[in-house]
Amino acid sequence: MRQALRELHQRHLGETTGALADYIPELAKGDPDRFGIAVATAGGDLFQTGDCLAEFTIQSVSKAFAYCVALELLGREAVLERIGVEPSGDAFNAIVFDPRTNRPFNPMVNAGAITVAGMLHERLGDDAFPTLLARMSAAAGRPLAVDEAVYRSETETGHRNRAIGHLLRNCGAISGPVDTILDIYFRQCSMLVTAVDLAWMGATLAHIGEHPATGEQVFELGAVRDTLAVMFTCGMYDYSGGWAFKVGIPAKSGVGGGIVGVVNRQLGIGTFSPRIDALGNSARGLRVFEDLANDFGLHTFECLNQGSLFVSSMLQRERA
Repeated sequence: MRQALRELHQRHLGETTGALADYIPELAKGDPDRFGIAVATAGGDLFQTGDCLAEFTIQSVSKAFAYCVALELLGREAVLERIGVEPSGDAFNAIVFDPRTNRPFNPMVNAGAITVAGMLHERLGDDAFPTLLARMSAAAGRPLAVDEAVYRSETETGHRNRAIGHLLRNCGAISGPVDTILDIYFRQCSMLVTAVDLAWMGATLAHIGEHPATGEQVFELGAVRDTLAVMFTCGMYDYSGGWAFKVGIPAKSGVGGGIVGVVNRQLGIGTFSPRIDALGNSARGLRVFEDLANDFGLHTFECLNQGSLFVSSMLQRERA
């Protein structure tokens, strides 16, 4: 696996497609050439290459983990009353709700994630963000922190999200103070992580909510299952259908350049490359995941194996 990751890194190192996300001014100051790949196994092993310890803000990758926390604390039915599970077919920041329910399409778009923040605020009050930070830190296996500069940048320029928040308040999807709820959301998106953190966070979901290295039970089983289902169908913005077809694993991307992927019961995969494509996904990250899925048979519906060829591929490499 170490050799495979090094080969992948070299294969895609020269790719320069995409651009830094500049609608959040602080993100436009990042180094566009950073590139890291990490894989953590359900057995607690870690493989990494490139800029795997370079910190960046988690952005929309956080939506999956916040949703998991909401499912656990509030219950599936209560969450489904406020947020759907259908792909929207629109941009992640679209100001549009499901016309049948007048609610957000799913928790992986901004409207749904802000609703999740609102529901957590209703339940936890001022403890909503500290709870999210603690859970995501436990999933990463280390204490995470907020990038205050990015948080301020998002707060100062997040007018579209404010519009979404007020519309959610108007239709009853959230009931608390809009600015307070948005503050939770902005802080959540501004957490600093690395590709290694994302790999461990993905492995925690893959390992049925238990961190493979620390042994801490971070998320509840039912919440993990439902989160992975929505990640599979909605996690890659309006490229989610293409992703399910080509890569075939639950994943979530963010405009900070990170992608987390989950191979159930086996692997967490984290990539970081901040040049994003027109849909908001890391351009290099997409290519890396496609190659990993093809090389190791990671697609959920790979017909030649029972789950994945990862274990047999590792054994073949060891014998060679």
